[in-house]
Amino acid sequence: MTPHHGATGWDLFEGTVLVLLLLGAAGYATGLWAARHRGPWPPHRTVLWHAGLLCAAAALAGPLAEAARTGFTAHMAGHLLLGMAAPLLLVLAAPVTLALRALPAARARTVSRLLRTPPVRALTHPVVAGLLNAGGLWLLYTTGLYGRMHESVGVHAAVHAHVLLAGYVFTAAVVGVDPDPHRGSFPLRAAVLVGFLAAHSALAKHLYGHPPEGVGTSDARVGAQLMYYGGDVVDVALIVALFAQWYVSGRPRTRVVRSTA
Repeated sequence: MTPHHGATGWDLFEGTVLVLLLLGAAGYATGLWAARHRGPWPPHRTVLWHAGLLCAAAALAGPLAEAARTGFTAHMAGHLLLGMAAPLLLVLAAPVTLALRALPAARARTVSRLLRTPPVRALTHPVVAGLLNAGGLWLLYTTGLYGRMHESVGVHAAVHAHVLLAGYVFTAAVVGVDPDPHRGSFPLRAAVLVGFLAAHSALAKHLYGHPPEGVGTSDARVGAQLMYYGGDVVDVALIVALFAQWYVSGRPRTRVVRSTA
């Protein structure tokens, strides 16, 4: 499939993506500086944040992104990076926690109130987040949206924004480490995760035999296999993160007994 939008529009899209990702890196660094008086920040969270941004950058700009405009397998590699790997890395970097540490008390309370509003609560419910994530993928690949995405820069940008944001919200709802005043129970989150894994695998199998319009059979089969097996790698990481959180939350707390002598 060959994109029909001009080089100028594509260059503008890639330039905008890179600026936004640089702003994301700068914003995290600013948060680290502003919260320096609150105690040390785990270094691995900073590494995770920048690794997530790099995954998004690789999917949206550069050689892989260019190849994805004409090849389904390259597109699927970008999907795994943008919709699964990047959200997991960014979520585990705990950006909301860092923001709450860095902001003045009044603004931090405003953010906390925002997280408790009904729209945010509904959007971040595990079931809703799972439906938005999996449903968006089925809509993309089983309708004409995939072809339209390669004909319009605006549609292309909207689809990729949805893939990243839906992946982030879903991952945060299932294995988020940031404060969540209405986090779902472990059984609910586990059930939603299993449902999403099943929907993702079923879509990969569907694409193996029913590729989007304009995608060759050979390219579709390789791309579908990449989606299936590559998705398994991130799926295992999600399962490990979920059960690690369950294990930590279920451990008995050690009480410190102070001597009165």
